[in-house]
Amino acid sequence: MKVAVLGFGTVGVGVYEMLGKANGLEQGPVLVRPGKKDAPFKVTSIEEIVNDPTVGAVAEVMGGVEPAYSYAAAALQAGKHFVTSNKALVAAKGPELDAIAREKGVAFLFSAACGGGVPFLHNLALARESDSIRSLGGILNGTTNYMLDAMQRLHLDYGDVLKDAQRLGYAEADPTADVSGLDALRKIMLACAVAYGVLPTDGLLHEGIESVTAADVAHFQSRGYTCRLIASGGKSDDGVYAYVEPVLLRDGAAECSVLQNFNMARYEGACAGSIVLIGQGAGRWPTASAVLRDLSGILRGEREMFPAALRRGEVDNSAARHSYYVRLPAELAGELPAASAELDGDVCRMITEPMAVSQMHFAAAELRGRGAEVFFAAVRE
Repeated sequence: MKVAVLGFGTVGVGVYEMLGKANGLEQGPVLVRPGKKDAPFKVTSIEEIVNDPTVGAVAEVMGGVEPAYSYAAAALQAGKHFVTSNKALVAAKGPELDAIAREKGVAFLFSAACGGGVPFLHNLALARESDSIRSLGGILNGTTNYMLDAMQRLHLDYGDVLKDAQRLGYAEADPTADVSGLDALRKIMLACAVAYGVLPTDGLLHEGIESVTAADVAHFQSRGYTCRLIASGGKSDDGVYAYVEPVLLRDGAAECSVLQNFNMARYEGACAGSIVLIGQGAGRWPTASAVLRDLSGILRGEREMFPAALRRGEVDNSAARHSYYVRLPAELAGELPAASAELDGDVCRMITEPMAVSQMHFAAAELRGRGAEVFFAAVRE
């Protein structure tokens, strides 16, 4: 099967090179921007790919929603299988692309959009057919894991580890999607859609790591905690819950051993129990290998990852409850239900009573709206 590639950046180069060595797959044309056509296999118009009868599949690694969505829809309408690593595209337009693919009888696969080389979505799609998935999530962003790990093991400041992550290529020049938790949120959206047939939309919550300081790290480490940015999802009485937030874990928890820029994805099946997958979550070769995994799956007859009854739905983040570690101005300590608190000058560090995830996120937003500096992390004993 000849495969066209949309995009020739870091991942696109990896996909093209792997296609040259893969069984049953063949290198096809590569779409590049105008002015970048410097080789015979490169093209600058999507029509050259859509109208090429020898192209059986299209692999998109451009990123962004547009023009990726228009290109994807055109490829599927033309009867070509479509594979993507683009989490933003699938989170925004997944149901539409899935509907076109089913109408045309072609594949729409996207396991590379969550976890890089870690086969998280792939395994979820298989597991849901025979088991009930109770919960899912994990460390789904390598950039923030690298930064938190460096702050805790090397005792570096936030600004220093961010610069280091950018120097190493783990963080973009604009790291907002990673450090805010948005990247991990998009991934947990896809995981919920694959596992439960509900693509979460309204009610999503995400807290990143921008507000953590070296003093916070020193304080919670002195009490035996390690911090990781965790995406969480699962079934609730009214549908699903899905959110991202820093979590403090006791030393010895599995997540504490996930170092540098690695990912750890997990899900719990009613029958299978807890399944944990660890590996490189981003980069040229891990992501390209996931794209090739989907393309090889097409040769074996795989056609979809979403359940047939996929729908968009609101999430219920009031269903999940736990205690929180919170650092906030001392004069605002009475704003939250504290189980314990320590005062250090004009700063209060507390452990709250168990409270709904939505309550904590909304409370932090309200306090910040009043000019307060706040850091919070769920506490998992």
